[in-house]
Amino acid sequence: MSTRAVLLYAFSLFSAAMLGLAGGAVWMVVSMYLRHSAPWLALPIGALLALTIRTCVRPAGTGAALMAAAATLLATFYVNVLIAGVLIAGNMGLGLIEAMRTAGVGMLWQLARMALSPADFAWTAVGMLLATWLAWWRHRRG
Repeated sequence: MSTRAVLLYAFSLFSAAMLGLAGGAVWMVVSMYLRHSAPWLALPIGALLALTIRTCVRPAGTGAALMAAAATLLATFYVNVLIAGVLIAGNMGLGLIEAMRTAGVGMLWQLARMALSPADFAWTAVGMLLATWLAWWRHRRG
């Protein structure tokens, strides 16, 4: 592989990760508005991530499919950690950034993991499958 191809692929991975974090942040805003975690949002977030990755980051295919699935999983992890941070901030009367900085990544991840249910895992799996299929599928023009 050439240096250009490696750098391009690394930038694609970085872009997919940033899209996943942005998807998780949007998911958190909607969840806070609805006042519950809304795990079913893994489907539209996964679909949007897949379409964005397929059109802007990588062409449709295996690479785009893997990136879309990973971005969907990252969005799910990120939203759960953010919701744990919001709950700590609300219970302690702190700002979100201060609560997350005080709690640390380990505690936030443990709280997020404790709040997950089997339905959350199922919605995440279905969202990842949808993202994989949408990013892999090539539209045939006749």
